[in-house]
Amino acid sequence: MNHTNIADLTVDEFKDLIREVVTRTILEVLSDPDEGLELREDIEAKLQRSLAAVQAGGQTAPVEEVAARLGLKW
Repeated sequence: MNHTNIADLTVDEFKDLIREVVTRTILEVLSDPDEGLELREDIEAKLQRSLAAVQAGGQTAPVEEVAARLGLKW
């Protein structure tokens, strides 16, 4: 493994290193860990029923209210 000190890098090499680290971090934070996975049929059916209920005029709850009911900090 090649061990290089930051002090040994040129300004351009250091900028490239920072750019690479920032890019990787952003991709990790914004990526969807469930991408490519399939929903189970029962979960998909439940989501479809929920969407249909809202479209038919059903009530929704603010996320703060749901979080409070579940004892979560939002």
